[in-house]
Amino acid sequence: MSEKENFLTIKEAGQNELIIKKSRFIASFARTDTKEKAEAFIKEVSKKYHDATHNTYAYTIGLNDEQVKASDNGEPQGTAGVVELKALQLMKLKNVTVVVTRYFGGIKLGAGGLIRAYSNSVTEAAKAIGVVKRVLQKELSFSIPYNRLDEINHYLEENDVFVSNRKYGTDVTFTLFVEDKDIKPLEADLTNLLNGQVTLKEIGQRYNEILLKEVNYHEQ
Repeated sequence: MSEKENFLTIKEAGQNELIIKKSRFIASFARTDTKEKAEAFIKEVSKKYHDATHNTYAYTIGLNDEQVKASDNGEPQGTAGVVELKALQLMKLKNVTVVVTRYFGGIKLGAGGLIRAYSNSVTEAAKAIGVVKRVLQKELSFSIPYNRLDEINHYLEENDVFVSNRKYGTDVTFTLFVEDKDIKPLEADLTNLLNGQVTLKEIGQRYNEILLKEVNYHEQ
C-alpha cells in the first residue's frame, strides 16, 4: 500500500443494528489492511453470532481495491455480500471489512427488500461509526499578538483548520496541520487579516485522520 496517497476509511471498529420487518441486521465493521486480518475478523464475528440465520460479509483491501471478497452466506445470490461490497466502494472506503449478521424475523423481504436492507445496514453503520480521511499534512506555525486572538481563532474554526497547539508567551504561537493545496490560500487569508504581519514557518509533515462531517452514504 502506498503511503503517499490519501484515502477514506472508518474511524474505528464498531457496530450498528437495524430492525427491518422484524429481522435484525447487525453490521460489524473493522479496519483491516490485509486479507488475513479481514478473514480473522469475519471468523470472529461469525463465531460470536453463530446462532444467526446468516453472517454475510464483504471486504476491500488496498487503495485500488486490490483484494476484495463478498459472501451471501446462504441468502439469495447477489442480495447480500456483493451489495455490501458495492456500498463500501461507493463510499470510497478502503481497508475495511463489514459483516452483516441477520436474525430472521419471520417476514420474507424478497430480493429487492434484501438488497435495500443489506445496503442500508452498511451505510448506516458507517455513518454511526464515522468516516475519516487519512491525509498527508504540513505542520506550520505562526505567532500573533493577543489582541488578534479571538479573530484568528474564529477564522481557523470557520475554515476547519486543524490546530494542534496554542502556546501562550509574549505572543500566541499557533501550530497547525494543513494540506499542501490549502497552504497558499491560508497564508493569503492570514496576511490579509493581520495586515501582512504574519510569517508561516514549516516545521514538518505527518499523516492525520480527519473526521468528515458529510459523506454521501446513499450514492447508490
